[in-house]
Parts: sequence; C-alpha cells; structure tokens
Amino acid sequence: MASLAVENYVKAIFKLSQGGCAGRATTGQLAAEVQVAPGTVTAMLKTLSQQGLAVYTPYEGVRLTEAGRALALAMVRRHRLLELFLARSLGLEWDEVHEHAERMEHAISDGLLERIDALLGSPRFDPHGDPIPDAGGQMAELQARPLSSCPPGQRFRLVRVLEQSPAFLRALRGQGMRLGTVGEVVDRAGEGGAVVIALPDRQVLLDHAAAASLLVQSPPEPAAESIGD
Repeated sequence: MASLAVENYVKAIFKLSQGGCAGRATTGQLAAEVQVAPGTVTAMLKTLSQQGLAVYTPYEGVRLTEAGRALALAMVRRHRLLELFLARSLGLEWDEVHEHAERMEHAISDGLLERIDALLGSPRFDPHGDPIPDAGGQMAELQARPLSSCPPGQRFRLVRVLEQSPAFLRALRGQGMRLGTVGEVVDRAGEGGAVVIALPDRQVLLDHAAAASLLVQSPPEPAAESIGD
C-alpha cells in the first residue's frame, strides 16, 4: 500500500506533466506544487524510482511509469469524486471542496468510493469541470476553448475552470459564474487585455489570465418554433 506522501507525489507529477514535454515534470515544479524544498523532492523521486512508480533523470525531470500513472489516476478519481460528493450531496461550494477532499482521499476505502460513484450516477466531471477517471482509468474528452480566444458576439457556456484557487473560485461565484453559466463576449481589448462578457443579469470584466483559465463551449441554440405552435 502506497504511503500518503507517495500518493501525493504521483498525483502532483500527473497534474504537472499533462501536456508537458514527454510527460515530464521538473523538480522545481514539484517543489512548488507540494510546497517543500527541492532537496526533499529529489529524495522522494529516488524513492518513487525504487518503487517502480517513476523514472527520474537529473536535470531533465521525472515521468511516471505505467504503475505510477495507474496509481495517480486512482488518486485523481478519488479526489474528484469526493469533491463532487461534497458539492452535490453536502452542499459545499466549489471553492470549499478541495481541502476536504484532499484529506479524505487517503482514508476512504475502495468499496465506499465505489458506492459514492454509484450514488452520484458514475459522473464524468467534478464541480470544476475536470474529468473524473472511471474505475479503469479512462477519462472523458472535453472539447472546449479558452474564453479569452472567443471573439465579440460569441455566445458561450462555461464547462471547466482551470485556475482553482479558493479566492478565484469565490470571485467567479460572486460574479454569478458557475459551470453551465451561459453568456456572450461583448468586447476584447487585444491579446493581453481584458475580456468583457454579458451574463443574464450583469456585465463582467475579466483580465486575460482569468478569461484564459475559463474553458467554454458554444451553447445549444434554442429550438426553433414549429409553424402552428
């Protein structure tokens, strides 16, 4: 059975290496992610290598082995299912669920986790729109684009939030933005500028970084009325 520290490290490597060069994470990135000194990271990476969970190359970074990736996906599944359970069943806000899930994911049994999955209807996405791996480690593909890339006049539906700090999530909630929120881009002030969006009851000004962290899809068009309706 993996230790809490090992579980946290493989999950952090998985998060940092998604979309990275050859699926690698650097020691500096890991140190910032798990909030420890680089020397502590190096020692743990040697442990992961000895356990067959990762391959560490000095000055190049670390990548997960198949065994390491399987463990990481299992931990991601636990975390995201617990976040959704806390939000949907206990009514916690999306800015409140992460810390609770972080503590619970290491203690919950596989059997209880699968009962939570069944209770929730085997969901595919967590409260932030992140895909939840299934029991076999497969995740749904979400086709979406950053809000910052949408031109004026583009209608959108918010489907995922990449920046998940509690302060940012609370700010979005205060502006009336949640998953599923539908709006329209009103104006863009250049590549590095602000984005103005119109929501059903207000206009919201987002800086470029905030808009880039919001992934959106085109909402379904209202059904046309049939002749005679």
